Amino acid sequence: MATLFRGHVAEEDTFIKLEGEQPIPIGEDVLVSLSVFEENVGTLRSRNSGRLGVLLEAGEELESLSQHLDLIDLIGLDFPSFADGRSFSKARLLKEHHAFAGEVRAMGDIRIDQVGHMRRCGFDTMLITHAPTVKSLTGIKDPALSAHYQPAIQVAGAAGERAAGPRAWTRRTA
Repeated sequence: MATLFRGHVAEEDTFIKLEGEQPIPIGEDVLVSLSVFEENVGTLRSRNSGRLGVLLEAGEELESLSQHLDLIDLIGLDFPSFADGRSFSKARLLKEHHAFAGEVRAMGDIRIDQVGHMRRCGFDTMLITHAPTVKSLTGIKDPALSAHYQPAIQVAGAAGERAAGPRAWTRRTA
């Protein structure tokens, strides 16, 4: 069982994750794999109801989606284990390089230690399966980072950053 978080607020996930060769329902928010998306891109482009999400597994390349970002409302980035951080880079690329305006969702084995970093990389939501992390976020344990070495993506309503002392590369949340 997974819980969807936007910040510290748990909310209902309206996306239906399609498995295998299931038909794509009309009028529903759907989350499809990259291979299903690539096989059905024409049909999905002509679909006029419901939102579309694409799940990228940790080893799949982001570039194959770059020409279709206008069609996609959500990109789910997989975290198959705590030790696999490839999806951090993909989130940052989506927001900074591709200027993706849709939702970027972290999905999978997410630990509380990763949540602050995910926010800084541009994740909008997190679908978390790790029970202790769900419990911590539900209990409003804020894993926000106050000191960092790299600048963060600036999102609407977020606090800015300022230099933290004599080292030009260090930053503090304002």
